Amino acid sequence: MKVTIERSAFLKALNHVQSVVERRNTIPILSNVLIQARAGEIRLSATDLDVEVIETVPADVAQGGATTVPAHMMHDIVRKLPDGTQLQIEQGADTGRVSIFAGRSRFALQALPAEEFPGLTAGEFSNNFAVQASDLKTMIERTRFAISTEETRYYLNGIYLHAVRAEPADKLRAVATDGHRLAQFELALPLGAAGMPGVIVPRKTVLEVHRLIEDRDASIEISLSQSKIRFGFDGIVLTSKLIDGTFPDYERVIPKHNDKVMDVDTKLFAQAVDRVSTISSEKGRAVKLHIGSGKVVLTVNNPDSGSAEEELVADYDATDIDIGFNARYLLDIAGQLEGDTARFMLADAGSPTVIRDVVDDSALYVLMPMRV
Repeated sequence: MKVTIERSAFLKALNHVQSVVERRNTIPILSNVLIQARAGEIRLSATDLDVEVIETVPADVAQGGATTVPAHMMHDIVRKLPDGTQLQIEQGADTGRVSIFAGRSRFALQALPAEEFPGLTAGEFSNNFAVQASDLKTMIERTRFAISTEETRYYLNGIYLHAVRAEPADKLRAVATDGHRLAQFELALPLGAAGMPGVIVPRKTVLEVHRLIEDRDASIEISLSQSKIRFGFDGIVLTSKLIDGTFPDYERVIPKHNDKVMDVDTKLFAQAVDRVSTISSEKGRAVKLHIGSGKVVLTVNNPDSGSAEEELVADYDATDIDIGFNARYLLDIAGQLEGDTARFMLADAGSPTVIRDVVDDSALYVLMPMRV
């Protein structure tokens, strides 16, 4: 194998694929990136056996071939080379070594046989559809914070992606919950997504896809089967296993009849929560909201450090209510609202509260209250 490639193009591709490689591996080949050289291009592949990323980049291929080298080490070498450098990657008769030449620098890396590199067999995909990159990125941003990190409830460790019937048009909906809060985002159902299975996309896959999306105007091809999902865009193909589990009936926990409505300035509310929560304990993080006619009063009482109180103007004309929330969760949700006004739909101090952006009905959030 003998390949010449420009440093920045190679670094960009390496940066994309190496992030799925775990730093510690009991299987040596999984620490490596597969390099396949053929006419006019090289293909880089990396996997952790659950997620696989493949990227193809143009290159001057004098002699084709395939090998694997340590992913993070190769990335660090290329990252530290001067910008504009031309890299030459060679493997001769000694298949256990790969040489890298760049200007006056020369590196020799241990290599493992390409034949040993595992591929993520995808099988047949039952549904294929395209989504605008900006829509997919927004969908991930609005829901990922609510993904559970509790490994015992593994079926909550991802985003539930599914088609729903709605008027006037069906929707593609993403839902994430950790049992304390729920985030839901939807967009128009793409052509080809009708009849798709409801799938749980793992947290790592969600974060990788979000990281890889650089061109928000691109179109992303999504393919689905019962056990795998594939994203294709900009010369990159990411294939992932799905979480094998049943996502809970989340619609049962979304209140339909919360009749106490409070509208408050999103930015001012978030800043007030942030200020008063400075006093709260790291463990509890509880902030109490006293909602009355035309105002909301935020208070925090911490026996160890003191108390804080702040009053805000709010549009509210129902009966007074006192309710407590985790300050961190309130800030996470407020951070997703792009409009000027946040709408809280409440029932009582012990029931879930629905939070929405007044000017955007594509997202919905549910927050469980705390005792304060």
